[in-house]
Amino acid sequence: MVSHSGLLTVMERAARKAAPRLRRDFNEVAHLQVSRKGPADFVSMADRRAERTLYEELQKARPDWGFLMEEGGEIAGDPTKPRWIVDPLDGTSNFLHGVPHFAISIAVEEPRPNGRGEVTNALVYQPLTDESFWAEKGRGAWLQDARLRVSARRELADSLIATGIPFKGHGDFAQWSRIFGAVAPEVAGIRRMGAASLDLAWVAAGRFDGYWESDLSPWDVAAGILLVREAGGFVTDFRGGDRMLERNEFLAVNDALHSRLHKLVAGALRG
Repeated sequence: MVSHSGLLTVMERAARKAAPRLRRDFNEVAHLQVSRKGPADFVSMADRRAERTLYEELQKARPDWGFLMEEGGEIAGDPTKPRWIVDPLDGTSNFLHGVPHFAISIAVEEPRPNGRGEVTNALVYQPLTDESFWAEKGRGAWLQDARLRVSARRELADSLIATGIPFKGHGDFAQWSRIFGAVAPEVAGIRRMGAASLDLAWVAAGRFDGYWESDLSPWDVAAGILLVREAGGFVTDFRGGDRMLERNEFLAVNDALHSRLHKLVAGALRG
């Protein structure tokens, strides 16, 4: 059985402590669907409760580290030390509608002299399936104790590609439509699952052959990017470069398909 570092043990312990309440809250959402008030406020509280549990557990283990969190924002720590990047409930809309596809995402970002931090540890945990996707820089990506590798497919025509679709107040639908129009005729299928961290984890696991999305936050993708790269895949911006966070563009795919997929996407942007 593979063993991960003490740091990953801290991350997994925190996720597993937050998970039972999320599971209970998810089961309550089905009953709230028929109420006049609706479940939105309830889910927002579930999100905050999960984040508070994660914060308390991680802060207790590394009291001088900073945080970047979806709900709590940025909390400064010792600038010479790493910081946690946390999404307590990725896939909130799924959760809200009783769709059983969401995750807890935790990443460790190490400071670097150039000012651009580097993610060195990652965990994406699915509370309902008890799947723990994790990676450490230089040690590979794993699902529990099974090594992960991106898919070996070499033809776009055989490939299943994931994406995120812009929605009210978020994203550029015209741009997404151009990319969809370029990619869809060339691939076996496109899926929109609604949780970026799990999309990336599934690319790392070979369940998806590729993925594209824009207009995401660091906590949506920090852990997933490391998972894909440690599983042997590529994560770039839409033009094939390394300015993903600057451009807020994310394209993840295996090495055999990367060139062809990013050319399709880049061509759609030029068009």
